Amino acid sequence: MASKQYRPWSPTQSFLLPPSPLEWLPAGHLAYFILDVVATLDLGEIEAAIEAKDARGERPYQPAMMLALLVYAYCVGVFSSRKIARATFEDVGFRVLAGGTHPHFTTINQFRLDHRTAFAGLFVQVLRLCQKAGLVKLGHVAFDGSKVAANASKHKAMSYQRMSEQEARLVQEVQELLARADAADQRDDEKHGVGCAPEDVPAELQRREARLARIREAKAALEAEAAKARADELRERAEEQRAKAADASVDAAERERAAAGAVESDKAADALRRDDDPPTSGASDGDGTDLPSHRVPHKADGTPAPTAQRNFTDAESRIMKKDGAFVQGYNAQTAVDAESQVIVGEAVTNQAPDCQHLPPMLDRVEANCGQKPAVVSADAGYFSRDNVAACEQRSVDAHIAVGRERAGATPANSDPVREQMRTKLRSAPGKMIYARRKAIVEPPFGQIKQARGFRRFSLRGLAKVRTEWTFVCLTHNLLKLFRAPSATTPAPVPA
Repeated sequence: MASKQYRPWSPTQSFLLPPSPLEWLPAGHLAYFILDVVATLDLGEIEAAIEAKDARGERPYQPAMMLALLVYAYCVGVFSSRKIARATFEDVGFRVLAGGTHPHFTTINQFRLDHRTAFAGLFVQVLRLCQKAGLVKLGHVAFDGSKVAANASKHKAMSYQRMSEQEARLVQEVQELLARADAADQRDDEKHGVGCAPEDVPAELQRREARLARIREAKAALEAEAAKARADELRERAEEQRAKAADASVDAAERERAAAGAVESDKAADALRRDDDPPTSGASDGDGTDLPSHRVPHKADGTPAPTAQRNFTDAESRIMKKDGAFVQGYNAQTAVDAESQVIVGEAVTNQAPDCQHLPPMLDRVEANCGQKPAVVSADAGYFSRDNVAACEQRSVDAHIAVGRERAGATPANSDPVREQMRTKLRSAPGKMIYARRKAIVEPPFGQIKQARGFRRFSLRGLAKVRTEWTFVCLTHNLLKLFRAPSATTPAPVPA
């Protein structure tokens, strides 16, 4: 006879009374907090998009439930739509939020894709909740970018020079295979009669032709992007020449030459225009048109440089340097408030250098929060005369690292703007402000990449990747709000 009395355990016992899902998790659980937050958000844009669809067919899931499911998934580090769908059966938190429903993974993924423009508005709504909770002060905002791997392998990228070589090789191989197939057909017809199956050359031929078609398609797209990059470059030059021609302080003969040069630059740009020009990155999703975009390396005639590359899996991703290695990915930007490491501005581009991101990111912070930051800090990758001027125009106190001092540089041949910033950062207040930059902006990347495991985008294409990064930053802020000492049920955000 057992000497110990065990606690009751009856896994097959039916419930005598219906249980409440709100009793399945401990009080204060993240799932309950998300239910409260989603109830305060304005989902009008998502609901309007669903209402605009054909009323026939299967009834859609509640948008609040789908949003809560996605938000919770990204908060706990589950980014795959298949894993989210499976978790509605296996994970208590997901079961509570799904309310006993089990949307298919394709439905979850389609919801994420269909309402990507609405997520930008939801990011701002959550940010406003953080502001109300006192987590955002805008006294000091730090900027940084991090390379995040694309949903594509760098080994699936090919340079323009190699495309040309592979195209020539495959054309020759296809011709040889066709000749072999014809010879085999003739031998079989002579031996067995007309209509007999030849040797297994057509399958091999089909593989070669399919690869040749893919390379030609990628090569044509790369040529179109290079022509557009050159045309954009010429139009920018024309704008600069027109500005010079209108400048009364410039010599009359120089103004005349500038005006003539502007006309020539416009003509050269028009000559490179194609009917199949690729759209400007970001224009298709209604966001990011002010952000910098990677320009394909090109020659003066608008043809791609031999080193210009294109990825066959995600054509808009680029090979970028990260921690001394190269990754096929995107440049994810954040602007982080010093008070509680809340992300007050976010963006994604396929341009590796950070420098041109600062002005548009400053504008995003102001648009999201309704005011400008008092002080900003950024590493040496953001320094330029234009960026310092952009901060001055916006009445923002900039602290941007200028990099190491060049050997042999003298005040006579150094950049005065750079030297002024160097002096500013060497002052006691400047040292104190810039010393905080790393502790402000880098922890959010660590929390996103290490704690939640977001090291690679799940979606492909710049528009979709921007949606995913917005959602990642939204959930980062939501976790900050959830973990704040004064966190309570959030009040509705005014429209």
